[in-house]
Amino acid sequence: RLRKRPSKNVNVLLVLSQSCVWYGECGMNPEGKSYNCKYTGLPIPLPKDGYDLMQELCPGLFFDNVSVCCDVQQLQTLKNNLQLPLQFLSRCPSCFYNLINLFCELTCSPHQVDFLNVTNTVPYYDPVTQKNKTSITELQYCIGESFANAMYNACKDVEAPSSNDKALGLLCGKDAKDCNATNWIEYMFSKNNGQTPFSIIPIFSDISVHGMSPMNNATKGCNESTDNVTGPCSCQDCSLVCGPKPQPPPPPAPWLLLGLDAMYVIMWIAYMGFLLVFFAVIFGVWCYRKRHLVSEYTPIDSNIAFSVNSRHDNGEASCGERLGERFENCLRLTFMSWGAFCVRNPRPVVLFSLVFIAMCCSGMMYMKITTKPVDLWSSPSSQARKEKQYFDTHFGPFFRTEQLIIRAPHSKPHIYSPYPSGADVPFGPPLDKDILYQVLDLQNAIENITASYDNETVMLKDVCLAPLAPYNNNCTILSVLNYFQNSYSVLNHSVGDEFFVYADYHTHFLYCYPAFLAKKDLCHVFIVGFSVFSLQPLPFLRIDENYNNATALVITFPVQNYYNETHKLMRALAWEKEFISFVKNYQNSNLTISFSAERSIEDEINRESNSDISTVLISYAVMFLYISIALGHIKSCKRFLVDSKISLGIAGILIVLSSVACSLGIFSYFGIPLTLVVIEVIPFLVLAVGVDNIFIIVQTFQRDERLPGETLDKQIGRILGDVAPSILLSSFSETVAFFLGTLSTMPAVRTFSLFAGMAVFIDFLLQITCFISLLGLDIKRQERNQMDILCCIKGGEEDSEVEHSESILLLFFKDLYSPCLLKDWMRPIVVCTPSLIVRLDQENLFEPNINHSRKLRTDSYVMDYLNYLSKYLHAGPPVYFVLEEGHSYTSLEGQNMVCGGVGCNNNSLVQQVFTAAEIDSYTRIGFPPSSWIDDYFDWVKPQSSCCRVYNTTGQFCNASVVDVSCMRCRPLTEEGKWRPQGGDFMKFLPMFLSDNPNPKCGKGGHAAYSSAVNFINNNSDVGATYFMTYHTVLKTSADFIDAMKKARIIADNITETMGIKEKNYRVFPYSVFYVFYEQYLTIVRDTIFNLCVSLGSIFLVTTVLLGFEVWAAAMVSITIAMILVNMFGIMWLWSISLNAVSLVNLVMSCGISVEFCSHVTRAFTVSTKGSRVERAEEALFRMGSSVFSGITLTKFGGIVVLFFSKSQIFQIFYFRMYLAMVVLGATHGLIFLPVMLSYIGPSVNKAKTRAAQERYKRTERERLLYF
Repeated sequence: RLRKRPSKNVNVLLVLSQSCVWYGECGMNPEGKSYNCKYTGLPIPLPKDGYDLMQELCPGLFFDNVSVCCDVQQLQTLKNNLQLPLQFLSRCPSCFYNLINLFCELTCSPHQVDFLNVTNTVPYYDPVTQKNKTSITELQYCIGESFANAMYNACKDVEAPSSNDKALGLLCGKDAKDCNATNWIEYMFSKNNGQTPFSIIPIFSDISVHGMSPMNNATKGCNESTDNVTGPCSCQDCSLVCGPKPQPPPPPAPWLLLGLDAMYVIMWIAYMGFLLVFFAVIFGVWCYRKRHLVSEYTPIDSNIAFSVNSRHDNGEASCGERLGERFENCLRLTFMSWGAFCVRNPRPVVLFSLVFIAMCCSGMMYMKITTKPVDLWSSPSSQARKEKQYFDTHFGPFFRTEQLIIRAPHSKPHIYSPYPSGADVPFGPPLDKDILYQVLDLQNAIENITASYDNETVMLKDVCLAPLAPYNNNCTILSVLNYFQNSYSVLNHSVGDEFFVYADYHTHFLYCYPAFLAKKDLCHVFIVGFSVFSLQPLPFLRIDENYNNATALVITFPVQNYYNETHKLMRALAWEKEFISFVKNYQNSNLTISFSAERSIEDEINRESNSDISTVLISYAVMFLYISIALGHIKSCKRFLVDSKISLGIAGILIVLSSVACSLGIFSYFGIPLTLVVIEVIPFLVLAVGVDNIFIIVQTFQRDERLPGETLDKQIGRILGDVAPSILLSSFSETVAFFLGTLSTMPAVRTFSLFAGMAVFIDFLLQITCFISLLGLDIKRQERNQMDILCCIKGGEEDSEVEHSESILLLFFKDLYSPCLLKDWMRPIVVCTPSLIVRLDQENLFEPNINHSRKLRTDSYVMDYLNYLSKYLHAGPPVYFVLEEGHSYTSLEGQNMVCGGVGCNNNSLVQQVFTAAEIDSYTRIGFPPSSWIDDYFDWVKPQSSCCRVYNTTGQFCNASVVDVSCMRCRPLTEEGKWRPQGGDFMKFLPMFLSDNPNPKCGKGGHAAYSSAVNFINNNSDVGATYFMTYHTVLKTSADFIDAMKKARIIADNITETMGIKEKNYRVFPYSVFYVFYEQYLTIVRDTIFNLCVSLGSIFLVTTVLLGFEVWAAAMVSITIAMILVNMFGIMWLWSISLNAVSLVNLVMSCGISVEFCSHVTRAFTVSTKGSRVERAEEALFRMGSSVFSGITLTKFGGIVVLFFSKSQIFQIFYFRMYLAMVVLGATHGLIFLPVMLSYIGPSVNKAKTRAAQERYKRTERERLLYF
């Protein structure tokens, strides 16, 4: 026989001698594997019953009379031993062609003597032929280096889809990246791999050595076809076919000006430009005043405002001014009449209010509270929620995870020194054998945890994930102890003598973790590899390097999750509850255990809500106490209980809380569930709004003096006519803004806006009805000298009429604060300071973020778990690329659009995900996808022993079954070797998905793919399917958000390139975290939308209710916008992330800001003083003092209490943000806004001034107001 031997320049033809080194089988090794019989004669013609096997396995030797050095039994043994490599490598025909060439030459070549050398034999007596024979137990195999390298290069890229890894990672005894040509062949030829019956020592050389010529047959590259029918390997299995590795797009270049961040430069230039223009205008006005000797109270624009005490006419009022005056007068008269009516008829009004409250509150019987995180943060109509629903209904929900992170704080790292040679290997503290014993005790104890539900006993085995069930019901437990079969005896086993230990659990661990599929380690210690829980590593098990340096052990107990199976789900929840209780109470001083169950987050959120009730109640109690005392104006100690308004304050607070209860009840009637955000935030909001209104009404009455002949009802009516438009302005602005907030798609924001808008509106109605009646009753009590609370007892001093009085706070604002703030030298400082803060806030204005630990109490066990999770566990979450129902898998075209093997499209689904994994740093797709369809094609090949049926019944026959009636599913013909299509595809697919992997068939799809394929039409067609891979390690919120965005881009591109964009199905990605992070894809847009809608509605309502004062409404809106911008700055400085909770607080701060700004602005517009400065000063001391006492001081006391909460969500999102919104609201509404009004506030409304002049002409009121 002639063989070409490669050389650098020429091909040398070698004439090879025909002679064997073995023939036939004789004897067995201790594991039951057959030895070959030594034979040194000429090749023997193969019996005809072996022709089919020879053509199937070694067609290159099927010529002439087929004289070879093997018999039929040896061919059958070769076929059996090649099953696993066939199943994993035949997806690349060139790779398997080279591999089979290696073994065919070894087993049957008629020229064995040229490259094989027998080095060890044992005698054997054949009981059948009764002859003495010689069994070969060791030989040398001279393999050409060129051949070995070519074979490795053709196979190194071949994928194993079910494990998201390279096939050589499963067949080399090492991780794929550590595998090379020599150690791969050495591992395959080692008898310690559990497959090879005797040692075959490979010698790699391209020249003759030890009298042997190398076996250097011609090879096929992975980019070459093996015949005229089969194409080259796919891009996924051959990098040469793919071409250059794709490169991620370069990151966008930073926007720079003058070498600095452009936004930074622009904001500084804008700020400096503003200061320049502002001070230039101030200087110009100052010079103008000096030249014309104009008073400092003259407005900047020199337009002297019209005043009622001027004796000359300054022109006619405009049409807009007259319209505003008429609207204002209409509101004043309406509220005046209504106030007088409520005071005259207190009992009917109060009774009607109580009936209304009772009717609304009765709806709380139907109240539902949502605590599920998914329902809180993800809208049912959102893309991620719909995709989750689709995934759960077609494939079942993602399994529930119970996880332990175990550390050994008292153990120290130790060094293992291999014997007789080898480098020292460090082992981390938890890999001490005593610690592993204790961890195994814990693991076994958890397996035996017993729970009870509905009179049923529930154990882990009843709820665990068992992917091989019903054939193997063992639970899946992801634990390092699987390497030791979860056995004390295996863990303790060692090999050695009285002097030295050759191998123990150290050597086994070092061998096992990179070769977890091995059946036997190379140190003769254990028969291991396959876990007792699963015969195949599950797709979600990731293998990393340097496990021996571990500082912690992670043990995961996957538990079944259920969709619409409440009873089964409740059983799992019951077991999880006992699991949490058990681990909490587990005592072992050598172990530190951090843990979490699937239900832990929800449980802890509920516990947080319940445990912080006391904190919230104390906070409200502080506010209640302040309100009750601050409302009264005590003249003397003797009249303390007469002049106090404790009962009125309590009544006002109860009205505020009743409005909240009414809102809850009304929407509960309609079945709208509450959220924790609503319960925690809305009372705070409505208290701020309601208490402010109460202070304005009561303090305005206290400062007012009853006119001659005026009765109490008319006095309160007149006061209500003055202040109710201002209350209507703030309340209606907030109501409209909140109701428009329901346009948001975020459930937490939408629900909050709905309940808040209704609560504020009802609070306004109750305050102008019930509270006014109660105020009238309280004043009558005071006038009758009856004590507060103890109303039947009279006080010591008679006082028939309640005299007007000015509080200390009012005097402070009137005599000290307002004049000082509006000094010429102070006002420029005030204007410039907020401008600087606004500029600083532009940096990192929107930075969406989420941190689950912030939702929990600081003393929660989950906090400890989350901290260590990010420290010790470095595994990316799984992601599923789901192909919706509608695709045709039975046609060749449909298969090529999806699969990733030979003949598949270069832009197929699997290939595009594979390409994305090539640039994982950009796409955040960490690994090639697991492809059920590619593994199915490998499984169904007629050369494989996987797909077999009983020839009598047609039922599936597992590869491990030994039965002569089992026959291959498809014929070993050219047609049979093609992919199954049409009816054949659907006929064998259910068999594949029910087949458990085993040593004879590692491609069984039951464990990896049983849930990946959804059958429709009575199992006659394939519906939705998924292809799973993993994201890269994701640590920050930005990582999670970017991963979701990139996965969606990939899926959209797949949908487009598959040409199914116009059809009724698509490809979409799904991962368990998408529903929580999707809000952050649109959080900036949602924030801008919600706040702009709120500001726009506030502007429109304020314009109308201020009597069409457009400029005044604009100033209110601008000031509120500045408060919001500064809120973002505070959030950034105080590490408050932008998420649904903080967005709710921002919407709320928009409402509270109206309270700080609208009252002062309206007081400015109705003031009839001569200049803007005077009008601003009057507005500030008249309304500012009420706003300060009603909101700022009230809320400040309640906010401080929140600081002591153990809940991080209270400390961060409530204490910090509430404090910020109150401080910013007060500084802008009571400092910045009055100053801006003094500069550029609207001119006085001439129509309103003339109306006021006529109304108070020749009355004491005229003197009080204008002189």
